[in-house]
Amino acid sequence: MHSRYLAILLAFVIAFAFNSESTSQTTDEPATGPLRLCKENPRYFTDDSGQAIFLTGSHHWYNLVDMGPTDPPPKLDYTAYLDWMSELNHNFMRMWAWELVTWKISGNAADIRNKNTLYYISPFLWQRTGPGKALDGKPKFNLDKFNPAYFERMRSRVIEARDRGIYVSVMLFEGYGLQRIKDSLKSHPFHKENNINGINGDKNGDGLGVEIHELVNPDILAIQKKYIKKVIDTVNDLDNVLYEISNENHPESTPFQYAMIDFIHDYEKSKAKQHPVGMTFQFKGGSNQDLYNSPADWISPNPDGGYRDNPPANKGGKVIITDTDHLWGIGGNQAWLWKSVCRGLNPIFMDRYDGTIIGKKFDPRWESIRKSMGYARRMANRMNFTTMIPHGDLVSTKYCLAEPGVKYLIYLPKGQQVEIDLSNAKGRYTSFWFNPNNRERQRGKEINGGAKQTLTSPFGEVDAVLLIQKSQ
Repeated sequence: MHSRYLAILLAFVIAFAFNSESTSQTTDEPATGPLRLCKENPRYFTDDSGQAIFLTGSHHWYNLVDMGPTDPPPKLDYTAYLDWMSELNHNFMRMWAWELVTWKISGNAADIRNKNTLYYISPFLWQRTGPGKALDGKPKFNLDKFNPAYFERMRSRVIEARDRGIYVSVMLFEGYGLQRIKDSLKSHPFHKENNINGINGDKNGDGLGVEIHELVNPDILAIQKKYIKKVIDTVNDLDNVLYEISNENHPESTPFQYAMIDFIHDYEKSKAKQHPVGMTFQFKGGSNQDLYNSPADWISPNPDGGYRDNPPANKGGKVIITDTDHLWGIGGNQAWLWKSVCRGLNPIFMDRYDGTIIGKKFDPRWESIRKSMGYARRMANRMNFTTMIPHGDLVSTKYCLAEPGVKYLIYLPKGQQVEIDLSNAKGRYTSFWFNPNNRERQRGKEINGGAKQTLTSPFGEVDAVLLIQKSQ
């Protein structure tokens, strides 16, 4: 009777783990201490709870600054954005920095509209005091004076996200723009005509200014370090903070990014709290090995090694936040999400959100990814990923996160059948099936350990998720 009761109870817990409708126990719970590497399972962060924290969520370009085709640009309804994330059960965002005050969209994607439209950014992190006019006709920047509104917004938005149980990676620099947007240096405060401080970001005179993110100009480095200190002083006391050095900077920025990671680690040593620092894919031509070799606590790789279609298992040491932004730009699919989960990765999605800049408003093409991120987070919270590591060797599909002999999370890319090796597992096990396409859930058969077992999906040839857990 006791065994039967445990099996029934377990089935209920498993079913609740797959339920996407109730968020009260996995969302809106503020962090309990800053994130740090989980020693028991260094594929994830943990906090004062000691349990592995699986990070996943949508992010978009204007969740810190306002951006749009008018001056001033339209303001994002940030509370509505957080409502949307909470409803999807997301718990992570990259909070984007922008270094250009204006820019024009570039690219060849069919849904990139208004390529010749000038987009404006506000607020900016330095005051525009003049004297004199910058190239955009507005007062020149004073790089000795921060704009209080910028940092007040940063702090208030991180706090509001904290109160929703959402972690925020505060981006410090943005390297894509200087490389890929024509004449972008003219819109950067470090152009010699845009500031009153005598700063010239184009040290080599090629008109690009990418050396702004290299270790070549001591005066610029001093300004950048002062800015980093200001960011840290603004949010250091908050538990839901991570840092990202730069979005998609050029490969030659590697020494600069390493130095900034070390600078943040050193500066925070004297602070009440220490937070993880990340280094993300360098575009174009960056190496994932430079990320692995970095002093960063977390990284986001490029597609090399199969991160799009057959993600490699995270062997531990650094938390890998695999981001569709660095794999497709705009793209991804539900299969990529579940494959990443079963390989010990933390997947996040570059979301067009309301379509202000690119794409349709809440484009339904991406809804399966958005929802599956929330489903995966619920499973992580209920199953406790602290004890689970990639074990593709145990299943025929090769996608399995497991604590062998105790619990197994398995992905079937095309549904149908999967063989699982329980040869070294003892006892009886409960199986439970989940269809991420329509949220259908079915309890499977009881199976015995001690041998290989073949299970058939009840959903046919669509992809499926299978949970197996010891019942006695």
